Amino acid sequence: MHISSKFGLFLGPILFLILINLPFEVVSEKGDTVIAVAVWMVIWWITDAVSISVTALLPLILFPLMKVMPIADVGANYGSPIIFLFFGGFVMALALEKVNLHKRIALNIVKITGTTPNKVVLGFMIATASLSMWISNTASTVVMLPIAMSVIGLLVDDADGFTKSDQNFALSVMLGIAFSANAGGIATVIGTPPNSVMLGLLENEYNIQISFLKWMVIGVPFSIVMITISYLVLVKLMFPNKQLKFTAGKEVIQAELQKLGPMGGKEKMVLVIFAITVFLWIFRTLINKIFPDLGLSDTVISMMAAVSLFALPYNLKKGDFLINWKDTQKLAWGILILFGGALALAKGMSVSGIVDLVASTIGASDVSILFTATLLIVLMLFMTELMSNVALIAVLAPVVAGIAIGLEIPILYLLIPVTMASSCAFMLPMATPPNAIVFASGYIKVHEMARVGIILNLIAVALLVLMFQFVVPLLF
Repeated sequence: MHISSKFGLFLGPILFLILINLPFEVVSEKGDTVIAVAVWMVIWWITDAVSISVTALLPLILFPLMKVMPIADVGANYGSPIIFLFFGGFVMALALEKVNLHKRIALNIVKITGTTPNKVVLGFMIATASLSMWISNTASTVVMLPIAMSVIGLLVDDADGFTKSDQNFALSVMLGIAFSANAGGIATVIGTPPNSVMLGLLENEYNIQISFLKWMVIGVPFSIVMITISYLVLVKLMFPNKQLKFTAGKEVIQAELQKLGPMGGKEKMVLVIFAITVFLWIFRTLINKIFPDLGLSDTVISMMAAVSLFALPYNLKKGDFLINWKDTQKLAWGILILFGGALALAKGMSVSGIVDLVASTIGASDVSILFTATLLIVLMLFMTELMSNVALIAVLAPVVAGIAIGLEIPILYLLIPVTMASSCAFMLPMATPPNAIVFASGYIKVHEMARVGIILNLIAVALLVLMFQFVVPLLF
């Protein structure tokens, strides 16, 4: 356990006790309690004193004890529909991984893009981003890393050794995988946890719903632009590999595909369920118009996919199903609890008047809307380099909503770009799991990641400000 973790373990509850025993009120009795709980949670999240999911359980204990909300109202946040939407997505990702379908999809994408050095980099980036839309960015990075290591390994062992061009290629592939895993997750509702926290907040507090397709309309173009810019910055600006002659990539990809063998029955069944689920998510509003009594929601579709994967037998005689409950040991249960804690904290901020106070304070000040939006995007993007983006969204999303109300602009205009900013951490190895995983490969130094990352972070800020100003008002 790090010294900072030990320090944070005691600092969190000590500050909580000090804040709830102040001789004066800052917001209100309830508001001050929620601030004290939020401070405790943020300190434990930042210092990693205990698991971030355990920290997310604090509102379940403290809000009822401190008379902020009854236990039933707090607990309802841990069973929000958005959590079950993500649960279904997790189960689907689990099935894709169990039958190795995610690897087959990735390898085929890399194979299609071509085998010149830059095309290999592009292939890895497209494949990683495509996976990251549906499975966790950690899992998509873990799938791509060994394949990339095999390709780079051939360059190390070739006749001219590991040249500068080889090194540049290795850096481009590794950083390309990490950056596209981060940016790819932004494309869908289930691609990255901050998206779901934000949608849960909108649904719980403001009765605003964004459909799967509506999010993709804004998320997919942003991901494509960000990944394209990342690719160009890596291979054209920072790590060009002009002298590299490279033919072995094709052999590695082919060998990996041969290892997988022909597509089996289970793979085909999972692929069909996956395809139907994505189809229903995309065309849900159209289906509901044709069948008005159906009332399909994204969460219902997600749960239908999950139950189908558990219930459809591959071999009924042997009792062999696509996935079994014991497979869910690998499921990211902690993230689901983290969502619940984030939504409970947001609810606490709402019922205690903190959001209203932020709104009225901002409303009374003479602050520029564009400047405020830019400041919030920069703050979110650079803070997420140092702490969990879900934890950050949990604390800041309700405040951002309050700021939007104070500025008298629709909540979505501000909340969408700020939420997307939380997934644009390109600078430091500890910022996101994909960054950490590729850094652990040994091909990247911290200063190399930081050099590229700062450029991409600033480009992301510019894109998100443009999105705030022009794109979001057009779509919402």
